[in-house]
Amino acid sequence: MTTFIEIVRRDLRLSMRHGMDTIMVVMFFVLVILLLPLGVGPEPTVLARISGGMIWVSALLASMLSVERLFQTDYEDGSLELLVIQPFMLELTVTAKVISHWLITGLPLLIIAPLLAGMLHTGKDGFAALLLTLAVGTPLLSLIGSIGAALILGARQGSILLSLLVLPLYIPILIFGVSAVDAAIHGLPWRLPVLILGSLLIGLAPFSVWATAAALRETMRR
Repeated sequence: MTTFIEIVRRDLRLSMRHGMDTIMVVMFFVLVILLLPLGVGPEPTVLARISGGMIWVSALLASMLSVERLFQTDYEDGSLELLVIQPFMLELTVTAKVISHWLITGLPLLIIAPLLAGMLHTGKDGFAALLLTLAVGTPLLSLIGSIGAALILGARQGSILLSLLVLPLYIPILIFGVSAVDAAIHGLPWRLPVLILGSLLIGLAPFSVWATAAALRETMRR
């Protein structure tokens, strides 16, 4: 457990040293939402109707900006090899790094989302659904993104390849997240999509960690 916590703390310290990367992710998320009223107009009913979709799409793209660097820095400086060969289980190392990634990117988006939702007139019911789906869905983005980040290590044009690998897997998360917010805005039952997201999180977490660890081991054999 001490090693697990140290890996999380190490990644958080490295993120603080390179704070501009985290700031860029948050600023991208904010700017996309701020540009929305300029594109569709300031009508509150229109903004409320599309607010869930825009916030979720922005969160998804913001996560894509940072997930490529999940293992890249360790791969470039050689520390990834040490993480793979250490006696500590690689799956637990991957879990620690995924948690660090979510704390660095997903949590700031979750914190700032209420302000943006209020600006888009999401409403009280839609606001609750949005926060709950982001709280469950953003860890899924980090978990699935970790698989792609491990697979593209050492590849040319890795960012393009990562998008092709990961974006199709993000689509179900986007669909259930947006459908819950839309249902809440229109006064319909919205808990089922949230439960499905929760089931995906519970079911995919072990598989994602195992698949990422397997991809890292294969990368180190090259």
